Amino acid sequence: MADVSVPCWDAVDVEELCEEAELIAFDLDSTLARSKKPMKDDMANIFSILTSLIDVAVITGGKYALLQSQVVDRLTGQANRSKLHLMPTSGTRYYRWDGRRWTLVFAHDLSDEERAKAKESLERNAREQGIWSDYAWGERIEDRGSQITFSALGQSAPIEAKEAWDPTDEKKRRLARAVAAELPELEVRPGGASSVDISQRGVDKSFAVRELADILGMEVGRIVFIGDRMEPGGNDYPAAMAGTRAVKVTGPADTVRLCDEIVACLSR
Repeated sequence: MADVSVPCWDAVDVEELCEEAELIAFDLDSTLARSKKPMKDDMANIFSILTSLIDVAVITGGKYALLQSQVVDRLTGQANRSKLHLMPTSGTRYYRWDGRRWTLVFAHDLSDEERAKAKESLERNAREQGIWSDYAWGERIEDRGSQITFSALGQSAPIEAKEAWDPTDEKKRRLARAVAAELPELEVRPGGASSVDISQRGVDKSFAVRELADILGMEVGRIVFIGDRMEPGGNDYPAAMAGTRAVKVTGPADTVRLCDEIVACLSR
């Protein structure tokens, strides 16, 4: 399949982007917020307004608890939770608001054997490649049920350390290739700034947007997907390959400016 060219946020025609859009989907880290940090006030405000105008999804490699602290807990009184779709762990889980609480719609969990193999392969290959740090801030390998995540510096590492660890993504991609060769039955991909994620085969952000479109009865092409890692090999790129109207940002500041324009367009 040929590569997809994803335009930057400031090069898209927002009027045309919104014309047939039925859902706006977002990556989380480095798109709505910095890694593990809650959305800032300007983002929380415009994001909440957006949910009052159109269906909105957040599809992230992070676990559900992070979606809660980074997004849900930052919603303002203008938010319409019934229009918000939460898909943590790269879309392997899906939560909806039922009027009182967030409920699990589906989960594609790994088996005990698959999780054990994933953990062993990640640690052994990371050690062999010299990227198993002597010191880490929290867990290096986290079992999220439907996803195993390797964090080179630990789950709680400072943002600055994470972003400086692998600026070219080469370390993550090398580790992902080695583990994928040993676990061909599983999906292994670079994740955030310093992580590698493992889930069921074929369950990634491409799967997530297709599944969401099917559940909501819309075409994938009517989903706008906004993310920062939109190059081939990036963890947002599968959403572009699935046929969404993909848009690239370089950080939350870009996303706020783009959402300002989208809200203005949808409000007219």
